[in-house]
Parts: sequence; structure tokens; C-alpha cells
Amino acid sequence: MNFPENLKYTKDHEWILVEGNTGTIGITDYAQGELGDVVFVDINPDISELTTGQTFGTIEAVKTVSDLFAPCGGKIIEINKALADSPEVVNSDPYGEGWMVKIEIKDQIELNELLEAEAYKQLIGQ
Repeated sequence: MNFPENLKYTKDHEWILVEGNTGTIGITDYAQGELGDVVFVDINPDISELTTGQTFGTIEAVKTVSDLFAPCGGKIIEINKALADSPEVVNSDPYGEGWMVKIEIKDQIELNELLEAEAYKQLIGQ
């Protein structure tokens, strides 16, 4: 299982890559493995602004449907539209092409509440 050190993690199994004021958000390798084969990703196109912990969509797998939660607040600047046609990319590349949304981070201080890779590994028992 992969836990990139350059990401921050939530207890709900989302990750965020912070580059300046931009955050790229997706689900972790652990989460995609627990879900199984992803068959549909539904990101609410009507949401333009996120608050920390807000649900911004769902991810559907053969086994279950799970909510997607914002790791921090900000304005949505891009949605990964490729997931509509190829949701399985979340399984094969959760930290790359399987990203969900990009946001303009509202308050960098919120990132301090997120987990580093080592803490996330402990959370999931790795």
C-alpha cells in the first residue's frame, strides 16, 4: 500500500496535495482497496465552495457507496471530468489520474488538522 509523504490525510480517507494555494483532493490507496472496484464517481457540479468536512460527492463501488468529504475549505476550481468515463482509474492510480477535485484553499491553517503519512498509517493499522 502506498502512502506518499507529500500528502496530508483525513480520518475519512481523503488526501490533499497542497501546491501553493491549490489543493488537489482524492481518496487514499487504502480507501480504494476497501471499496473494491469503483464503478461511478459523482461529484456535485452545483457546489462551488467547500467547507471542511462537507460532502462534495459520492464514490460507488461494486460493494458500497461512500461519501467524499472535503479535507479543508475552499473554492472548487476544477473537477476531474475524466472520472465520468473512467471511474476505475481511482483504483489503478488513486494519487495521480484518480484525483477528484482541485480547490483554491481558503485557510491554510485548516491543513494543520490533517494527518501526516505516518499518522495516517497508524490510523489504519499499517
